[in-house]
Amino acid sequence: MAVAAAAVPLLVLAGCSSSAADGGATEITFLTSNDAPNPETAEALAEAFEAENPDVRVDVEIRPGGAEGDNLVKTRLSTGEMADVFYYNSGSLLQALNPDSSLVDLSDQEWVGSLTEEFVPVVSTEDGTYGAPLGAAFAGGVVYNRSVYEELGLTVPQTWDEFMANNEKIATEGEGIAPVIQTYGETWTSQLFVLGDFANVLAVDPEWAEQYTAHQRSYAEEPALLGFQHQQEVAEAGYFNEDFPSATFPDGARMIAEGEGAHYPMLSSVVQTIMQNTPDGVDDLGFFALPAAEAEHTQATIWQPNAVYVPASTEGAELEAAKAFVAFVNSAAGCDIQNELLVPAGPYAGTCDLPDDAPPLLDDIQAYVDDGRTANALEFLSPVKGPNLEKVTVEVGSGIRSAEDAAAFYDQDVESQAKQLGLEGW
Repeated sequence: MAVAAAAVPLLVLAGCSSSAADGGATEITFLTSNDAPNPETAEALAEAFEAENPDVRVDVEIRPGGAEGDNLVKTRLSTGEMADVFYYNSGSLLQALNPDSSLVDLSDQEWVGSLTEEFVPVVSTEDGTYGAPLGAAFAGGVVYNRSVYEELGLTVPQTWDEFMANNEKIATEGEGIAPVIQTYGETWTSQLFVLGDFANVLAVDPEWAEQYTAHQRSYAEEPALLGFQHQQEVAEAGYFNEDFPSATFPDGARMIAEGEGAHYPMLSSVVQTIMQNTPDGVDDLGFFALPAAEAEHTQATIWQPNAVYVPASTEGAELEAAKAFVAFVNSAAGCDIQNELLVPAGPYAGTCDLPDDAPPLLDDIQAYVDDGRTANALEFLSPVKGPNLEKVTVEVGSGIRSAEDAAAFYDQDVESQAKQLGLEGW
């Protein structure tokens, strides 16, 4: 059910420029989400933009996150009351906003030419490009401890058999080091064997996402089934840390940083937690894609950043100011703010460059990008995702449910959502 815009409180923070009181200033609003550090980043961008554009005032509005925030965005767009610039998801959630009718086409803006090939589709339709990235992309795969690899003479695996051979050597020679870290105390972390394997699925079957949305592909069949099977194989081999049922995400971050575990199938954004809690271990971390059965199919799965958009309701002087603000987000000054406040966990999708002191594992991810060995995560290509994936991946990793049963259950789990979306074929 949609939530009326008036029923959802918004925190409005005035821009800091001294020109704000000038009667001739053009005023625009910038809506962002309340999860840290987005409000701080929005304020910093507004203040810096005002300093370069003294004839414009930017007021920052903060919205709730989650479903409440999604409903707010949809309601304000439908009523023509959206902020002049707003921060929101890219990919399938953006498509649900009907961007061709609700947003301003920004494809004629200079910064569009700097967007990566992987990012353009997640902010575009056949009729236009609507968003500029804010923040960096991140990858899903295996974060590993370089020191453990050096100590045991291991090399980065290119195939699943090589990965399992590495795990066996760690188990027999690693003196108490867990070959693979799992942290089911926070169930969302159990999904990476499946979600992080999606680029490999596309390498085998490039039409899989499109056909999945049309109900012509399923997880119960290869190649998508392999993610569930690989998780089961690692679990049955006994390669998990002993406390995997109760360990939490911060526990896993600490373990991989301190070398208590060799591999952590995880999003590369874990580096942000490690930099905060265990900074001395950051330089020991590397990244590789979850290996496919064949080396030629091994690719890194990429989660693209969210973006900033301009609603169709923004017009006149406010529209020009809004476009200028969107461009500023990916200017040199805007990139400096992003690097400082939105600590990157992967490559940028636009004009920004990683800082010189970026963690080494970001270089590993960039190498996959440079080699053309990446694909977007499924959520950027299809709106179909069931609510119980993390439940069934916990069951697979805990030996409660087989890979085949889990995949079949998940195929049923997604049906209700697909039907709610009114997708053809369901």
